[in-house]
Amino acid sequence: MSRNAAVSRAGSEQALAVYQELRTRPGTTFDQVADGLQLSAEERERCREELAALGLTTADRSGARTVVDPDVALLRLLRRERDRLQERLAATSRAHTALESLAGPFLRAGATPRSEVEVEIVTDPQRVLRELTELTESVRTAVHVMHTGSVRREDMAAELDRDRCRAARGVRVRAMYSRRVGTVPEMTQHLADRAALGVELRLSPVVPMNMVLADENFALLPTDPHDPDSPTILARGPGLVRSYLALYEYCWQAASRYGEEPGESGGDGDGLSDQQRAALHMLASGIKDEQIARSLGVSLRTVSRLLSEVMQELGAASRFEAGVKAARLGLLDGEGPEQGA
Repeated sequence: MSRNAAVSRAGSEQALAVYQELRTRPGTTFDQVADGLQLSAEERERCREELAALGLTTADRSGARTVVDPDVALLRLLRRERDRLQERLAATSRAHTALESLAGPFLRAGATPRSEVEVEIVTDPQRVLRELTELTESVRTAVHVMHTGSVRREDMAAELDRDRCRAARGVRVRAMYSRRVGTVPEMTQHLADRAALGVELRLSPVVPMNMVLADENFALLPTDPHDPDSPTILARGPGLVRSYLALYEYCWQAASRYGEEPGESGGDGDGLSDQQRAALHMLASGIKDEQIARSLGVSLRTVSRLLSEVMQELGAASRFEAGVKAARLGLLDGEGPEQGA
């Protein structure tokens, strides 16, 4: 290991120690914790910057540090990632418009290959419906959809028709809705109808925007996530679509399966042993398997087995999903499962 890597690892461990102390000792200041851990001035600054960058602490006007719960920090990081993606999309759109005006005649003449990324702003709602119809006929493998609210009654039948067409062609369909739609009677029936057609459904307390993705090559989303009636962005090309698919996967892992209460999927963590809980805490803190093994005094194979048992207990398909579920159930901070939506 290089000296820089060793310093980076030590810094992360110190930041974790500071964060844990701040959470377990409410009212204690950052400097008091740093004094107790005997951190140098350089180590204090590095810890301060690392916790702030992760969103685990915030500073008020007086400069005092406030500790942020892991799930709140996770949502804030998600919002910042969404904003960065929107900025990137806007920049790409501006560049595309400039390129089209300057070099469009040459590109249309076939002198050069088509750009990998194509972005278009669509203002005609009928054009959006045509694009969805064409997508249903052309999609090959998968469609991923986000809904921030209820589907309009006049659009439900068309959506079910698209589901039937995709199911007949073996296309995988995933749809994520805001959890509050489960209280709307019409939506309750609509979700049941979609599930009966084989659509994979999940409900989430946070759905950042309406979105349709397909085959890692097609994206349909609003120019303003807070205004569903805003013009629509139509993007083609994996360069952009994969970024939005990563955001979708992030939200999908944190959502609850349709028909299950939040935290109902898998176990609630009551069956975890102390050793498994310790491994889970270190995993969620970003600690590598080798260091977990050293901390627990076990082999790498045992660490792998422990984490597999944790995933099985929580009903998680991946380590990332196990961390998300553990945070939701309060297993990372000593609290019980969260209540309500």
